[in-house]
Amino acid sequence: MTNRVLLNNVDHADLRVIARHGPEFGDGVNQALVFPNEFEDLQREYPIFFRRDADGAFQAVVLLGFDRDENLFLDGRGWNARYVPAAQQRGPFSIALQPQRAGGAPEAMIHIDLDHPRVSRTEGEPLFLPAGGNAPYLQHVSRLLGVIYDGLEVGRPFFEALDGLGLIEAIEVEAKLADGREYVIPDLFTVSEARLADLGGEDLERLHRSGALRAAYAQRSSMANISRLIDAKSVRQAAFA
Repeated sequence: MTNRVLLNNVDHADLRVIARHGPEFGDGVNQALVFPNEFEDLQREYPIFFRRDADGAFQAVVLLGFDRDENLFLDGRGWNARYVPAAQQRGPFSIALQPQRAGGAPEAMIHIDLDHPRVSRTEGEPLFLPAGGNAPYLQHVSRLLGVIYDGLEVGRPFFEALDGLGLIEAIEVEAKLADGREYVIPDLFTVSEARLADLGGEDLERLHRSGALRAAYAQRSSMANISRLIDAKSVRQAAFA
């Protein structure tokens, strides 16, 4: 259950949000939703893949582990990576369109889930300054929600562009650990390296101008991180052996 309300500096003047990461805050997942406008940051840390959602539409995810609820980037200090996916950073916050008076365009406003485990009145980052202005953490959250909002806007045309050119292909990820254990992860998709290399003319120019080409190459580059994920899994297995 959630208890989402419009965030304001009167009712929520003393609210704080615990910014650290851990399984108790919903970070114990082996895949996380991401957006094309994050790919350049993500590809330095994680393998990026595509999946189909319940309606059959493509969405992007990063692979974080091999077993269920396993996030190999979590350790005793928190999330061990230079960039944490925006959807995992946002915690209790979301954006909702607030109707305006006199028929004005709806305005995107920050909402907060008061029942989220990160929300506290005794620990964590303050949301508002004593005089009522936004604290630095809330400014960070606002930028973060902007990344998500923009990502939702660009996601559909990005996948439509790639799929329309036949650039998305199925892939079965296989991982073999040092102890001989093997994992096979089905239902994933990637950008076809061969078809991308063959692309030319107007199609190539169109992808370049839209920014989709850059994101496509970032996705391909990110797949090198599978070996890093396997190494992290092997180290963790050895530590608990």
